[in-house]
Amino acid sequence: MKHIFFAFSWIFLSAGVILVSVAGMQFYLEGVTWSDFTHDPGNAVRVSIANLTGKSAKSEMSTQMQINDARSQLVANFLERYNSPLKPYDYFGKTFVEIADEYNIDFRLLPAIAMQESNLCKVTPPGSYNCLGLGVHARGTWEFESYEENFRAAARVLKQNYIDKGLVTPEQIMRKYTPSSNGSWAASVNQWMAEMRFDDRTMGRSEKEDAYLLEFVK
Repeated sequence: MKHIFFAFSWIFLSAGVILVSVAGMQFYLEGVTWSDFTHDPGNAVRVSIANLTGKSAKSEMSTQMQINDARSQLVANFLERYNSPLKPYDYFGKTFVEIADEYNIDFRLLPAIAMQESNLCKVTPPGSYNCLGLGVHARGTWEFESYEENFRAAARVLKQNYIDKGLVTPEQIMRKYTPSSNGSWAASVNQWMAEMRFDDRTMGRSEKEDAYLLEFVK
């Protein structure tokens, strides 16, 4: 009898862990299946954004909060994976998403460029908070009061001087942003963007392509 009791206890405990785990991931699954999410987390976010159309205001607000959580978590995971000094990771994950939404740019673009330019803010001109290589040249370096100020300035420059002028992939941006690059800049940015899309380092390398920067923009 004692063995039967312990067996049932183990079954109920395991079921509880599974239910808690599923509940914790619920924000990823609005409007998509679990299989869709595990195959392509980034695309699940895109589909969820598309599913906002036609919903009631209350439902739309709830779904939008879930989408923001999903995107923020993908960025936060990326920051943590590479031990970025941008801590707390959840705060900066949300910050990148909020700034991306403010300027209507892909939520992965700023952290991907920051990874390429400064190893996610590990290597920057002293005291500059300049993680994205913005205005770094022989005449001097742009300096900012905070990381957030740097990210917002970079988003504004990328939106107004690049995306709004039809430069909507990393390869197109590279030709103006860093014209001396032999192509490695865009290849790396595309890799980091793919890694955030799939939330997986290996798939970032195997699935990278020249990202369309309006894909995740509403």
